[in-house]
Amino acid sequence: MSRSLRRELLGWLVLPLTAVVSYNVWNSYSDARETADLLTDRTLISSARSIAENIHESDGVIQAPIPPSALEMFATDDRDHVIYRVNGPRGELVAGYPDTLPPPETPTNFRHVYFKGSYRGEAVRAVALAQPVVSAAGKSGDALVIVGQTLRSHDRLVNSLWLRALRDEMLLVAVAGILALLGLRRGLTPLLRLRDEVRQRGPDSLEPLDTTDVQTELRPLVTALNEALAQVQRQVAAQRRFVANAAHQLRTPLALLKAQVGVGLRAPDAPAARESLTAAGATVEGMTRLSNQLLSLARAEQGSALLHREKVDFNALCHDAVEDLAIMAVELGIDLGFDGAPAPLHINGHPTLLREMATNLVENALRYTPKGGTVTARVRAAGGSTVTLRVEDNGPGIPADEREKVFERFYRRLGTGIEGTGLGLAVVKEIVSSHEGEIELADHAPPPGLVVKVTLLALEA
Repeated sequence: MSRSLRRELLGWLVLPLTAVVSYNVWNSYSDARETADLLTDRTLISSARSIAENIHESDGVIQAPIPPSALEMFATDDRDHVIYRVNGPRGELVAGYPDTLPPPETPTNFRHVYFKGSYRGEAVRAVALAQPVVSAAGKSGDALVIVGQTLRSHDRLVNSLWLRALRDEMLLVAVAGILALLGLRRGLTPLLRLRDEVRQRGPDSLEPLDTTDVQTELRPLVTALNEALAQVQRQVAAQRRFVANAAHQLRTPLALLKAQVGVGLRAPDAPAARESLTAAGATVEGMTRLSNQLLSLARAEQGSALLHREKVDFNALCHDAVEDLAIMAVELGIDLGFDGAPAPLHINGHPTLLREMATNLVENALRYTPKGGTVTARVRAAGGSTVTLRVEDNGPGIPADEREKVFERFYRRLGTGIEGTGLGLAVVKEIVSSHEGEIELADHAPPPGLVVKVTLLALEA
């Protein structure tokens, strides 16, 4: 089921408003009951006082004539039943209905008490009023006046007031919903405009979106889109560079390989053909190494966020890389050594690329170190938060003004007499960068020679 941002925003606006309106409706109902209770109580106390004012003693007998006005004030279209009772100071019935409900407590000295009850199956609200009476003999006491009314008109008044408030609140919700919908349509216009701008772009357009007139709330979204476009642009550029580099670097050895095969085919005897095949094999070996380095460079260029990383023992990985180059060192007459850490050193990285990095550094040192020289790889923990790989040799070294250039792709130092692809240190630089590490070149002490130091982040123990 598709989700609508407009519907969700409208829901988040209307639901709280509905909750507030529900509270107001409940509060309005309570206010309506209080208003109806107040009007009913005032009518009851007015009627009770009107009756109480006519209570007197005549010839030793308490009399309580009921004035018509005391009952007429209850006249409504709801035909409520009005009940009343007057008791003398000694509790005798003076007037009214003998079965009128008694109050929960008997008031004294002109005080009154409101209470609820039922009379013949109907709910009644009533008031009890104490009226002092002085006899001819000078004795005094309190007569009790009770006036009650059924709640038909009371309930009708409550419903009338509450339904009016409910109507107003529902109208408010409807108007607020319409205004919110119009406001959302207006407020979502910039987002829809951004959508249309993205849709209208060509499939090859990777230029960043303009953030000049973008609202503050949409700026993080546009910024994220621009970062994604920039990342795609970098990936496309990396792929194009890879294809261009591969085509450029493979063109020459392929032409050479074709020529060598042609010479071998035209060779007059077996020794000449064998010589051509040997040369072709060397060319193929160089092309294989070039292809591997190009692939390593392409993988490293993908960026650290796209690399599949895992827990790697960097100490063991470097040891294996050095061990694989032992035969090469023997053939070149170079003393190759490994000085590892006493315990495993774990980092979070891509094991294949890290091994390629260590292999390239050691192999590069072997190629540039003269026969009889030494190459040593040292792995150490640095302060607990980083690990380092130092590859030291006593070869000719690299002049200070060329140390930045050697990291450029296909850069070869002149006058060394060493053939290579010019990608070794470029691949190392990309791999180190993709692992958020650092690489630096320094002079060997004592000279001559070169020290290449790689620093990577260690995993917490």
